[in-house]
Amino acid sequence: MSAYYKGTKQSEFFRSLSVTLCLILQNMSVQIIQFILSLSLLIVLHELGHFIPARIFKTRVEKFYLFFDIKYSLFKKKIGDTVYGIGWLPLGGYVKIAGMIDESMDKEQLAKPPQPWEFRSKPAWQRLIIMLGGVTVNFILAVIIYIGLSFAYGDQYIKNDSVQGGVWVVEEEIGSSVGVQTGDKIIAVDGKPIERFSAIFLELINGNEFTIERDGELLTLPIPVDFIATLIDEEDKARFLTYRMPFVVADIPEDSQNATSGLKSKDIITRIGTTPINYYDEAKEAIQQYTGQEVEIAVRRKDEAFETNLRITVSDSATIGVQPGALSVLDLDELGYLSIETKEYGFFEAIPAGISRGVTTLGSYVKQFKKIINPATGAYKGVGGFAAIGSMFPDQWDWQAFWSTTALISIILAFMNILPIPALDGGHVMFLLYEMISGRKPSEKVLEYGQLIGFAILLTLVVFANGNDLFRFLFK
Repeated sequence: MSAYYKGTKQSEFFRSLSVTLCLILQNMSVQIIQFILSLSLLIVLHELGHFIPARIFKTRVEKFYLFFDIKYSLFKKKIGDTVYGIGWLPLGGYVKIAGMIDESMDKEQLAKPPQPWEFRSKPAWQRLIIMLGGVTVNFILAVIIYIGLSFAYGDQYIKNDSVQGGVWVVEEEIGSSVGVQTGDKIIAVDGKPIERFSAIFLELINGNEFTIERDGELLTLPIPVDFIATLIDEEDKARFLTYRMPFVVADIPEDSQNATSGLKSKDIITRIGTTPINYYDEAKEAIQQYTGQEVEIAVRRKDEAFETNLRITVSDSATIGVQPGALSVLDLDELGYLSIETKEYGFFEAIPAGISRGVTTLGSYVKQFKKIINPATGAYKGVGGFAAIGSMFPDQWDWQAFWSTTALISIILAFMNILPIPALDGGHVMFLLYEMISGRKPSEKVLEYGQLIGFAILLTLVVFANGNDLFRFLFK
């Protein structure tokens, strides 16, 4: 190899590598921008949920911050009694309410006699409303987004009962672990009928048992407790089933033994020898019957009324020398393999649709959380931190996907914040409910220790979640 040729090859390699890296960084930057924009919006609105009722009840708010301002701020400005600012550490945000044991752990203020404008001086019911304001706003925001999405984009999905021939198990090992076979129709999970084909995967993750129709017989099978762990361990095979589709020819390479057979791109093979081929997964066994032989096949072509018969050669390794392809969902709908349901909503119709979607999403996440806290499921291995959340956004800008993901994260934040863990809103609510029921306030020492314990729990969870992200990045 000449030095020139070698140098040219090296230049081409590094140029290709540079282009690839640029594309990766570009896609990552789009995700990062969406993540920061979404997170900033959710944090500001969450904190407004605390800020507004606090001001309504004449409680002084000393700080209102997006992100944390440890040691210094990127921006701050005092307006009235409140300092508004942006911190440098993008791990959340906060409002500092006077007279409240919170993230600041301001013991000096609490050592002084209570003042009328302080949180601790307000009736318990007012303090409860202030603490519930953040999660309430998060849930309402998600519902508003879902209403907007329903109105702007409508709803389009594949009807589960319209999918012909049942499911196609593309990863047989995982399918076997849960008991699903190609051709099964998954009817329900935990007794609840599945309306949308796209919901099957999530329902199997959240469920305990599922009902299938196999050869005309209904069977109810248990979902293995560690099924989620199986999917996490085999992440690249997690989408183990899909709808069945016909055998479509995408391309016939020039060196194929059937390059001159008359096969064309986009042909649908409907018969091999005497064996009808309704779905791609049926072709392998049929082809093997004619290894090393010529065989007649039938193909269907678009806009042609009759099938075309051709003769092809099957290689000694039982292949026919074509690249298989796939049809779009719209094409499959047109051919009758499945049916797409399309719903459009007027403004007032979008309101109940958005509320329903918000409630359904919250319910689904609660089921997932139950799986996570059960060690036997192994679902904890799939918990992710900031990288995992960022990866939820598409790498190309898409407003529909952005708002849909933002609504989901908003619901997750609402649920996580209401957990009865000190240092979260739910921890404060827990102590307030105790006070309202017993008629006695927990001592400030109890609240201080509770806050410290809560911080320790949260820090452990943050380290664990982001450690999972790092592990997946390095070893998967």
